[in-house]
This record gives sequence, C-alpha cells and structure tokens, in this order.
Amino acid sequence: MRTSEILMISGAIVPDRTAIQFDDDAISFMELQQRSNRLANAMADQGVGRGDRVAFMQVNCNQAIEVYFATAQLDAIYVPINFRAKTDELEKMLEIAQPNLLFIGERYLSLMNSGVNSGVNCSENAGDGANKGITTEQIIILDGDGSDGGQTYDGLLAGASDDDKIFPEAEDDDTTVIMFTAGTTGVPKGVMLTHDSFSSFLLSTVNPADPDIEESNLLTVPLYHIAGLQAALAAVYGGRTLIVMRQFEAGEWMGLVQEHRADRAMLVPTMLKQVMDNPRFHEFDLSSLDVITYGAAPMPVEVIRRAIQEFPGARFINAFGQTETASTITMLPPEDHVLEGTPEEIQIKLKRLSSIGKPLEDVEVQIVDADGTVVATGEVGEIVARGSRMMSGYWREDAATQAALRSGWIYTGDLGYQDEDRYIFLSGRAKDFIKRGGEMVSPEEVEQVLMSHPQVDDAAVIGIPDNEWGEEVRAVVVSRTGGVGGGIIGGLSGGLSEEELMQYCQDKLASFKRPRSVIFVDELPRNVMGKVLKRDLRDQHGS
Repeated sequence: MRTSEILMISGAIVPDRTAIQFDDDAISFMELQQRSNRLANAMADQGVGRGDRVAFMQVNCNQAIEVYFATAQLDAIYVPINFRAKTDELEKMLEIAQPNLLFIGERYLSLMNSGVNSGVNCSENAGDGANKGITTEQIIILDGDGSDGGQTYDGLLAGASDDDKIFPEAEDDDTTVIMFTAGTTGVPKGVMLTHDSFSSFLLSTVNPADPDIEESNLLTVPLYHIAGLQAALAAVYGGRTLIVMRQFEAGEWMGLVQEHRADRAMLVPTMLKQVMDNPRFHEFDLSSLDVITYGAAPMPVEVIRRAIQEFPGARFINAFGQTETASTITMLPPEDHVLEGTPEEIQIKLKRLSSIGKPLEDVEVQIVDADGTVVATGEVGEIVARGSRMMSGYWREDAATQAALRSGWIYTGDLGYQDEDRYIFLSGRAKDFIKRGGEMVSPEEVEQVLMSHPQVDDAAVIGIPDNEWGEEVRAVVVSRTGGVGGGIIGGLSGGLSEEELMQYCQDKLASFKRPRSVIFVDELPRNVMGKVLKRDLRDQHGS
C-alpha cells in the first residue's frame, strides 16, 4: 500500500476529527488532506515529479506532515534533515540527496549562506561534473513573511489549485523517504525506505481509523527520526489526533498530556526520567495515559521500575529498531511490565525488563556470528533481521549497502543474545564492545550495574587502550549527589568515590568486566533520542 493512501483512508472515515493539534491550531483529517493536495499541486508547478527529492529542515510542526504526504502524492522522495545540523553537515546531506526543493525554518537560513549555488547538485540529470547549486527559488521558508523576497510556505499554499488532479503511481517497493543516519565515521548515509517499509508496519500493528474510537498521541520525538515519522504515520492511519510538540520539554509535555487528555505517548529513556524528576511531576493529572512506548536508547531497569509505579494506569511497551529496519523489529509488550506473581515470577519479569523483548510476527530476527551462522541460545552475536519493511539500501552508496545487506538480512551492528524463551538482550554496539585480554565485555551489562547504585544518576562505559590487556574498562559517571558543577575532587563526586563504585561492580560482575577507572562528570553527551555519544566520550575520556 502506498503511504499516500493512509491519509485518504482516514480522511474518508473520520474527516471532521482533529488530525493534528499544533499550538492553538486544530487541523482536521479533511483539512490535512486538502492542504496536502494543494501543496502537491504547488510543488508540481515547481517541477517536482516522480523520484525527485524534497528536503525538510525544521522543528516538529504540522508542515512536516503536510510536506510528507504532498511529496508521496507526487511519487517524489521526502528527505527530513536534522535541524541541529551545522553548515558542513547540512551541505553534505544536501550534496548527497540533491533535492529539488528545500523547505526550511527561517532560523536555519543562515546555514545556507555557503550552500546556495555552491556546488550542491540539485539536478539528477546534471551529471557528475555539474556544479548546479540550490537556488533561492528552490528554497521555501516555512515560517517567514517573505520580506527578503523568498518563497514562503503560506504563499505557496495560497497560490495553489484545490483540484484533485494528481494520482500517485508508485509501487509499494519504490522509495518514499531518504532518512539520514550517521555511520561509524560520522559521515551521514541516506537510508532508502519504501512505501512498504511504512505500510507493512502499520498494517500489522495499528488498527485503522474507527469513527467510534477516539485516541490522541503526544508526539515528542523529532520527525527527522524514524520513530517520529512512524509515529506520525501510525496516528494518521489509526485516525488518532496527533498532538505535536516542537521539541521536548518535561513541563510542557505534562501540561499537554493534562490539557488534551492524551492517551498515548512515546518517550526515550532520558525523557521519561526528566518527566519523573521534574519537581512539579505530581502536580499534573497524567492519568489519561493508556500506552507509553519507549525505545531508541537503552532503558535503565531502575528507571522503568519507577515509571511502572508512577504511572499505574499506563501500559508500557519497549520498541526496538533502527532507521535501516524502518523502526520496530522487536517488542517487550505490556504484560511483561506487570510486576505481579510469585517471587520467582517477579524475578523473571525483572530480568526481562532489561531485554528488548521478542521479534514481531512479520519480522525474522536472528543472532549470528561473524560468518553469519546462527549462534547457540545465550551466546552473544550480531542481531540481523529481514522482512518487507527493511531498507532497500543506502542512497548511492553501493559498498555500504553491500556491507549492511547480506543475503537479504540487515546486519544491525547491535550485539545481543537470546534466552530460551526468545527474549533478546542487548550487549552493545559491535564497535563499542570492549576487548580485554581476549575476553569480550558488554558495555550495556556494566552500565546496568552502575545505574543500579543508589548514588549514580547516569553512566556510560568505554574501553581505553592498555599495554597489558589491550583495553581496560572505564566508567564515566554522573553522581546523584554531585549535581551540575558539584565540585569533583580527588576521585570523589558528592561523597561517591571511585574505589567505592569499582568495589560495587566487583561484587556484581566477573572480575574482567569491572571498571578499572571511573571519571565523574556533570552530564553525558547524548543525541536528541537519548543515545550516549560514545565517540565523544572516547575523544574526551579515552586516554
């Protein structure tokens, strides 16, 4: 199924229901379809057609969703860009994607100073040696008034025809999105996702719009991320009202849940922790929340145990996936978050809380060794997956595609093991694994132990060079009692010492796994999805 049909279906079933709530604006499904149709006509008049790329750079907003559906209607390819990108990063992504149009927030225009007419090739037919850059006419300002003479989004819509004259002809396996993900070298790669990458997930996991069932979903994760875009499309297909936040802020999030009586939300672990740590947490009525999905980064067991207590009426879901797999491939369902039963049963469930659950029914997942052979139960290997929703490859990156796609399987780069009940437990990224004296140390395992210490607020583990053992384990820790600017002196942070923490780990881990050094910091570097930037940690604390 083409993704453009998702909006058509909901627009027919629940036309008057609010599709998007953004600030004080409520846009119905009928209005969303009309605005997307008008935008598609305007883009067609600008020369956008099948296979052309349309880039988008802005914080979360209704226009991001409108531009996606208009692009899909034209059989063109949507290219969401991280709004935190710097000039060099933006230029690299535009050089790779070569968009015909760029929708951009006014605040980011300064990044384009050296990008306009500077060798960013926007024409697919221009040839390898061409030097055709993005022109002013190809830039659409999303929130400006056009005083500088540039095209504006509202002006584009106002001048467009309402005629429903564009009929998509794309096949299910045609590319509809190029989404950038950074490789181990930091160079972005464009992940090609097809219509089927999205529709197969929706058809297998989301019920279509129902006139008798009204739900709302609070969107906090960025729409340039696979989790954000999948959540938006799931809301549209399910006929749910999507409450859009520009960017996450704990106080605002709680206020929106209370104001709109939100049923659903997705939070990355750091967001969930920030909500519960907010001094006003218990002042808000968050009882409307029925489903809280989390993922995108490892969830400390202590954080999810606390969340289960603080949100007694909510069902929790751990969704695991990555851009290359078009989001979720494994899930830990709500029933595994219910900590009831005999002491033995509760211990089993507590263990499973540190897992990523089981593979979804429409996805094959295996744990394999370096030769691609399935490993034994309990043995660590690389997680691989295959199914209709996987990426078709990296945009114009044949070598990278061949490295990641082998015999139909996506090699995720994540290491893990599967227990006798098919629950999968992460061991870390392959590139982050620590090799100490011939033994392999899982950063995830050590980090979970560190996070269980009552005085540890956050922790990450890296390997540092060692002449005797090859690598040694180093912990980088944020102390609960240290606080920002807490004055870290002589291996102490608010009363927590390096020796105490290393001894704590030695009591819970095999000797070769325990940290041999601890660095106390005010905070860990994380991306917007809550993942610790291990490359930055190694640069700062790896010697």
